[in-house]
Amino acid sequence: MNVKLKGNEVELQGNMPVVGQRLPNVRYVAADLSEGDLASHKGQAVVLFSVPSVDTGVCATETRTFNQRLAGMGATGLVISADLPFALKRFCGAEGITHVKAASDFRFRDMDKLGVRMANGPLAGLLARVVFVIDGEGVLRYVQVVPEVGTEPDYDAVLAEVRKFV
Repeated sequence: MNVKLKGNEVELQGNMPVVGQRLPNVRYVAADLSEGDLASHKGQAVVLFSVPSVDTGVCATETRTFNQRLAGMGATGLVISADLPFALKRFCGAEGITHVKAASDFRFRDMDKLGVRMANGPLAGLLARVVFVIDGEGVLRYVQVVPEVGTEPDYDAVLAEVRKFV
C-alpha cells in the first residue's frame, strides 16, 4: 500500500489488517515508560491512530482533536508514534491531553504488524497517518489510511464508526 508525502509516493511496509479480522496484539511504551498492549483494552472500543510525530503541527492537531471529540464517548483513544516517551509526556502535559493515551513504538516496533511504517521517503521509519477503530473483542471494524500524510483524517467518518461500537 502507498500513501503520499507532499505529493510524493511513499510505500508502507508490511500488510495492513482487513476489516473484520481480529487484530494482532500490539505492545507499546506509554509516556510514563510503562509497557502496555492492545490486549489490555479488551472490552472497550478503541480508536488507535498512528502518526509520524506529535512534534509536527498536523499530528499535534489530530491528537488534540481526537482528545476533545472522544471525551465522553465511551471509547479509548490511543495515539502511537515513534516518538520517545519523554516527548509524548511533554506534549500531553503541555496540551492537556487526558482522553487519548500517547504511546511509543520505539521499543517493540509492533506497529509493523499493522503495516503502517513508511518504508521510503524523508520520513522512512516513522509511522504513516492511519486510524483504526477496534471493537471490544479486538476486531478491526474500520480503517482509514490518510492518503496524504501531511493532512488530517476524516474525523466525522471515524467517529460515526465509533458510535456503532460504544
